[in-house]
Amino acid sequence: MKGYFYVIDNLRQALEGIPMVNTITQGALDDIDNYKSTIFPLSHIVVNNVTPENNILRFNVSIIAMDIVDINKDETTDIFLGNDNEIDVLNTQLVILVRLYELLRRGYLNDFMEVDGNPTMEPFTERFENYLAGFSMTFDLLIPNEMSIC
Repeated sequence: MKGYFYVIDNLRQALEGIPMVNTITQGALDDIDNYKSTIFPLSHIVVNNVTPENNILRFNVSIIAMDIVDINKDETTDIFLGNDNEIDVLNTQLVILVRLYELLRRGYLNDFMEVDGNPTMEPFTERFENYLAGFSMTFDLLIPNEMSIC
């Protein structure tokens, strides 16, 4: 039966094919960036909930793409850009998530997963233990419900 592992494994494989991703993790939000040897950029997979609907399973999934923001010790001369690479990090992490979404939407992964609707992508800064910034993308994935009542 296709289920939880099927979904997270396919998402992991898709993220592994994106050159700008170095580390992929999964689980609760508390599990993000708990490893001392994490090589950034990091993408984290969270299954928020699963809803059985007749012959499909609807997985509500969040992918959180993030990287460390480097702060320059020089005095800020450009108040729009600041003295860090936060805008570059946000741009790169958005590109990663749009690439993943397009792979899923176009059915590149397999014939048994389908994206339903449009994702929401929300930026974040100064999150978690390190100074991390990035985007969180939430969307619904549909897979066949192969469970029988027999």
